[in-house]
Amino acid sequence: MVEKSVSIFLDELSSSSATPGGGSAAALMGAMGAALVSMVGNLTKGKKKYESVEKEVLSVLSNSEQLRTELYRAIKKDVEAFDSVMEAYGLPKSNDAQKLERSLKIQDALKVAMDAPLECATLASKVIPLCRKIAEIGNVNIISDAGVAVLAARAAFKSAELNVYVNASGLKDKVFADKKIEEIRELSKIVEREERETFNYVAKIILKS
Repeated sequence: MVEKSVSIFLDELSSSSATPGGGSAAALMGAMGAALVSMVGNLTKGKKKYESVEKEVLSVLSNSEQLRTELYRAIKKDVEAFDSVMEAYGLPKSNDAQKLERSLKIQDALKVAMDAPLECATLASKVIPLCRKIAEIGNVNIISDAGVAVLAARAAFKSAELNVYVNASGLKDKVFADKKIEEIRELSKIVEREERETFNYVAKIILKS
């Protein structure tokens, strides 16, 4: 699925099929954010004007490329996780034994499925500091792309956050669900602050104000 063209992916995203859905879109947005960080890094490295920060730029570039790869893989992981949940919901429920088995399988699948958006959110949160760093040391002529990168990473995180909530809402194990919700909410506070600060920094540099 992830090897398809953007056009085909968008066609499938807009179709009546449940996958790919919001989780895959979240991972793709995160990958785009990481890719934009890499772009700024690639258009900075090797330039005489920025030779004093070359080592830092290469470090950011290495990290952004790793995150881009991991977020790209997360697109497929989300589809697989959702499909496993749907498979559990599709189990027979003709008698009490089947109903119990189906219910247990659904709960197990929801717990496993929560890993996909949590991973996406964690990866996206790691992209955001790189956006700020490359905005500070990278090629100022394309600093707006660092701003777009942080917006994409934030969108990826917040989208994944919603998917965590969706999975948690279906769990009967409220202790487990509440723990995951608290984890994502605490991380969300950091993400939103860092995204806002980075966006404002980029806007200030562009407007020279």
